[in-house]
Amino acid sequence: MLQYEVVIGLEVHAQLLTKSKIFCGCSTKFGSPPNTQTCPVCLGLPGVLPVLNREVVNFAIMMALATRSKIEPYCRFARKNYFYPDLPKGYQISQYELPLSTGGYIEIDVNGGIKKIGLTRIHMEEDAGKSIHDGSADTTLVDLNRAGVPLIEIVSEPEIRSPEDSVTYLKKLRETLRYLEICDGNMEEGSFRCDANISIRPVGEKELGTKTEVKNMNSFRFVQKALEYEINRQIEVVSGGGRIIQETRLWDSDRGVTVSMRSKEEAHDYRYFPEPDLVPLEVSTEWQEEVKKKLPELPDEKRERFVQEYEIPEYDAQVLTASKALANYFEESVRDYRSPKSISNWIMGDLLRELKLSGTDIDDSLIRPPHLSKMIKMIDEDVISGKIAKTVFEEMYRTGKDPEAIVQEKGLVQVTDEGEIEKYVSQVIAENPGEAEAYRGGKDKLIGFFVGQVMKLSGGKANPAKVNEILKSMLRG
Repeated sequence: MLQYEVVIGLEVHAQLLTKSKIFCGCSTKFGSPPNTQTCPVCLGLPGVLPVLNREVVNFAIMMALATRSKIEPYCRFARKNYFYPDLPKGYQISQYELPLSTGGYIEIDVNGGIKKIGLTRIHMEEDAGKSIHDGSADTTLVDLNRAGVPLIEIVSEPEIRSPEDSVTYLKKLRETLRYLEICDGNMEEGSFRCDANISIRPVGEKELGTKTEVKNMNSFRFVQKALEYEINRQIEVVSGGGRIIQETRLWDSDRGVTVSMRSKEEAHDYRYFPEPDLVPLEVSTEWQEEVKKKLPELPDEKRERFVQEYEIPEYDAQVLTASKALANYFEESVRDYRSPKSISNWIMGDLLRELKLSGTDIDDSLIRPPHLSKMIKMIDEDVISGKIAKTVFEEMYRTGKDPEAIVQEKGLVQVTDEGEIEKYVSQVIAENPGEAEAYRGGKDKLIGFFVGQVMKLSGGKANPAKVNEILKSMLRG
């Protein structure tokens, strides 16, 4: 059977976190009542003129620098003409033949190796409004709050070879945008949107096959499912003797299928031409350098530094740098108490688990870094045991209290006095004569049973190392 290779290119629209829109002073705040954040400019009323928001350009330059793209010294806006209810002007101001930047790449991990996915371009444009279908077949509501909100479009080369790699690429892209703090990456709210161009070709073939474009994917899970479905659909069509039609398809998440939206014959001719109301934009070297100074440490650089500086495994560094906020939390904890691996273990285990269960962001956690590092220091100094620390942690997570206060209030200080521990050990041995005899007969693994019983009897407060030592001594005697 003929084997096929998948070719995928992704177009990502990232909504920029500016306070005002790209060509007017209206707010970009999400969730406001419909049509309350508009003005004559973003409503496209006659006689108005757009004025470019400089911060939009700064953000776009940041992304271009972060992806090693070539920033063009001269770029120009263009009118993209089409008619739709949520596009009041009848055209969208975008960039066409002269974008802000070209080239560059995103590095992703593919089967344990690094692969570079090339970028075609990054350009700026305004968003359209939002059409809302309330369930009535003949009614469309229009909210123009989003009209004029600034976007950058990031277009990849057709170098992605699987749905899994597509999701990895998108996550890396979103991670970069979030580290730069220029986009919140919220797919459900539409501030990070993806369209995919998919084609197949026989393995070894160089020429690209006929592509389809898939839209309406608002989660990473739906991106993967939509691509998997579309790839299988194309293979079935071609294997059955049919041919792929160049068309735009929508992902129907309820049915788990892609459905045709419009064919090539019906596709828009956007009739691009230079935007007459905006002068061409010159991005000087000085401007680029000014923006470059504001670039934060990016995820890959931070991961590498964490491994070297804190001597933690690469896996830990990968988890801890998944978000800028989490990485900052870890570093603040380590500043208070230099025990990187222990802090990493508690963050990756107990803290992230609780945050996931409660649906809480790390910034909103009641356990602040100084409290976490203080608790770990208390374990290392034998003030509390690891088992008691679980109880302390739960109380910290629930109340935000200082760990020392919790330990004092609940009487959780670890028992290290050998005389007191000997009393616990004597009682446990006396209550379990059979197990004691078996241990003396060579069943060394029973030591774990005895430790558990002593810890239970002491309410988890006995020092485990001393319990082990005293147990072995008294069982031998």
